[in-house]
Amino acid sequence: MPHQYPAEFRRRVLALLDAGAKVADVAADLDVSANTIYNWRKQHLIDTGHRPGKSSTELAELKAARREIDRLRAENEILRRANDLMKESTPPKRGSR
Repeated sequence: MPHQYPAEFRRRVLALLDAGAKVADVAADLDVSANTIYNWRKQHLIDTGHRPGKSSTELAELKAARREIDRLRAENEILRRANDLMKESTPPKRGSR
């Protein structure tokens, strides 16, 4: 599972880059992957409107929506199976004449 860094830590790393520090130096000093720092910088540029893409807020909403869809699909499948079991165990009704 990927390591989750606190938002404040990410902000400080980005501040170091804004102050002129090199990604490789910051990565080595803080024991963080350079690719991770590049991703943070890219997402920061998107969030601030300097680059096109989905903002962090939009990505979080999308992730939550996908999680809800998965939950609803699983719930729907459970209900389908329960319905099938009820059909199998319930004798057919006799006509009332």
